[in-house]
Amino acid sequence: MPHTIVIVLQIIIALGLLNVWCLRPNRATGFRGGDAKNIKEEFAVYGLSERFCYLVVFLKISCALLLLAGLWYAPLGLLSAMIIVVLMMGAVAMHAKVGDPLVRSVPAAVMLLMSVIVFTGLLP
Repeated sequence: MPHTIVIVLQIIIALGLLNVWCLRPNRATGFRGGDAKNIKEEFAVYGLSERFCYLVVFLKISCALLLLAGLWYAPLGLLSAMIIVVLMMGAVAMHAKVGDPLVRSVPAAVMLLMSVIVFTGLLP
């Protein structure tokens, strides 16, 4: 049985991902790469294709839902946390690639840290 902190982090990560990728994909924020105003522009700033953008959208929304399902069946949470760790490592790397100020990497870095905690907390 996972510790309470792991459960809370699963919910925070899932809701955070759903917020960014379902409710706010076309809104400008202070954390988008370069001068991007939405997610598609952000991927273009990073030199990534629109097709890759759609893959990441699919993965992040799927992982958010699987994290929630993982509250009842831990292996789903473990798998999704592992994928999110990889995606967030990529997000931090992309911010560094384009020379963004460090503050723009903070949400991805925090999500990475929380996902590592969930992943290690759900290990059998």
